Amino acid sequence: MGPSIVIVDDHPAIVDGVRAWCARAEPEIRVLASGARVEVALEEPAADAVVLDLQLGSGSPAYGDLARLVDAGRRVVVYSQHADSDTALRCLELGAATYLTKAEGPEHLIPALRAVVQDRPYTPPVLGGAMAADPRPDRPVLSEREREVLLAWFESDSKQLVAQRFHLSVKTVDTYIGRVRIKYADAGRPATTKAALVARALQDGLIDLAGL
Repeated sequence: MGPSIVIVDDHPAIVDGVRAWCARAEPEIRVLASGARVEVALEEPAADAVVLDLQLGSGSPAYGDLARLVDAGRRVVVYSQHADSDTALRCLELGAATYLTKAEGPEHLIPALRAVVQDRPYTPPVLGGAMAADPRPDRPVLSEREREVLLAWFESDSKQLVAQRFHLSVKTVDTYIGRVRIKYADAGRPATTKAALVARALQDGLIDLAGL
């Protein structure tokens, strides 16, 4: 059985288009629900990923909705009309798994969904351009919660203790740490072990030897 998603978008034509692309995918990507409000995704915790439109009626980017989904431990693919680097990088900072523009279409959205549900990185053209223009291209941009969970894991003997500290599930802690690994892999500095992540954090000034 293929992966499952929820679509959060207030344009029916976009929703219908994404549904059709998912239905034609091999294996099929199941759309469990869709709607114009982020609650439709929060009410479907079984979905493997969320496709989120960044412009939900208010005229302003829905950064708050993105943050709510990320805090709930959801894998979020932002699918937006905005093609500027600042918006794309802001979404990564908030914890989005990847960022696509609607102009990039099914040839990127479907592979992005397949990668994201397997916790693998996917960098479509617009996001790749934004990351290339980042003045710190080799230093991943971690969200505040990703940084908190990562540092707490360094200080703890287990992910269970981190989960208890932040009132999260162990699965959610795994999700945050997995996102950090993906961001380092995207930056060309993979860190597949805890020791490697500690080394990266030392290199990037997230921690110091005294803190360890």
